[in-house]
Amino acid sequence: MTISCDVAILGGGTGGYVAAIRAAQLGKSVVVIEMDKLGGTCLHRGCIPSKSLLRSAEVYAEINESESYGIETSGVKLVFPKVQRRKEAVVEQLHQGVQYLMRKNKIQVLKGKGRVTGPSIFSPRSGAVAVELEDGEMETVVPTNLIIATGSRPRVLPGLAPDGDKILSSEEALQMEELPASMIIVGGGVIGVEWASMLADFGVQVTVVEAADQLLPQEDEEVARELLRLFKKRGVKVLTGTTVDASSCRVSAEGVTIEAIKGGERQTLEAGKLLVSVGRVGNVENIGLENTDIRFGGGVIQVNDNMQTTEPHIYAIGDVIGGLQLAHAASHEGIRAVNHLAGEPLHPYHTHLVPRCVYTRHEVASVGLTAKEAAARGHEVAIGKFPFSAIGKAIVYGMKDGFVKVVADKNSGDILGVQMIGPHVTDLIGEAALAQILDATPWEIGEAIHAHPTLSEVIGEAMLAVDGKAIGF
Repeated sequence: MTISCDVAILGGGTGGYVAAIRAAQLGKSVVVIEMDKLGGTCLHRGCIPSKSLLRSAEVYAEINESESYGIETSGVKLVFPKVQRRKEAVVEQLHQGVQYLMRKNKIQVLKGKGRVTGPSIFSPRSGAVAVELEDGEMETVVPTNLIIATGSRPRVLPGLAPDGDKILSSEEALQMEELPASMIIVGGGVIGVEWASMLADFGVQVTVVEAADQLLPQEDEEVARELLRLFKKRGVKVLTGTTVDASSCRVSAEGVTIEAIKGGERQTLEAGKLLVSVGRVGNVENIGLENTDIRFGGGVIQVNDNMQTTEPHIYAIGDVIGGLQLAHAASHEGIRAVNHLAGEPLHPYHTHLVPRCVYTRHEVASVGLTAKEAAARGHEVAIGKFPFSAIGKAIVYGMKDGFVKVVADKNSGDILGVQMIGPHVTDLIGEAALAQILDATPWEIGEAIHAHPTLSEVIGEAMLAVDGKAIGF
């Protein structure tokens, strides 16, 4: 059977289903092809389940620290199976929401494995999709435009392939039925530090091994140092500038041992489990790209600023094009691709203006350039910095560690970047992102009245600090 449509989307993850909704809003007939569940990695194996676990860990930590708030507790018990059941309930609620959105927008969803085909009797050009359905039947979808949104999977380190028991990727870790007493985390990037924070709050002894000289290698050095300080305060062991020798890994019924190397010196690490968290690689295999003239390699499909591949009627978005590999970036790219194919006006897309969030305790958030990046681009940099310890609401919350750092251009006054570490900064970064989109200056944001007492006051104060005018510190 052949299905014709205006837009077909291969992959029903965050980028894919958002693109589908936008296309439907523009009056396009849309078919989404998804081999697993709508919502993709973010909803089922990434953002949402991990943040649900992080929230449970945060609540558990707060209860254990409640005496400092004048609340004495006894008999506090962590029941991890219930934590997992709550996670699954959160995921299912949101999954049902995505399915409702497909019905509401009259989007056809095919559950099956899709492969892009070359020119055939169905289509004179590549871009049709052969879909093997769950029952073994075949469908052919012939779209005017195709959007590839097949997402990514955890990168595997040679010699440390996940076994689902002692050696895990983040996806297997989400399914743990019980917590180990200890965990080695290989990789101190976003996913690695989130798991470190979560497990530490759950009472697991954590060791993080990061090859770079700092945690969160892509983020500001001061932010990374503050996160390291807070991790050490919570008992997390961090080894930076350190690699692991995969050939030394030994798995037994008791756990895992592996040798870590720094400056030629070796030490043996032992733990109940080992989590490999060294990034993600795009799903470009077995989707038929070889049947097209699309350029791809290293797990990445090449696209232009409009998300077009080297075949202009075929677009690609999200993790499969590399770059930021963030759910909200994928959503924006999906909308951009649809707007372009529909002839809608487009605004410039600057990836450095996409907010980046890390959901550790304390949280990390940033947008724009770090001071080092700005200087490398030739800017004369002015910096404003303000601590949460001088913010009343942060003291009330009992979370006064961290700061907000503003990077501005001395000559133009433009905001070049904002970095934050502290309580709920992933909710505060939106103001900084908007400021950069609007080409605001620190003075303009500092002059905006921030309600008291709120955590948002830290942004206004940090902006004023660029010109030495901060009031509260």
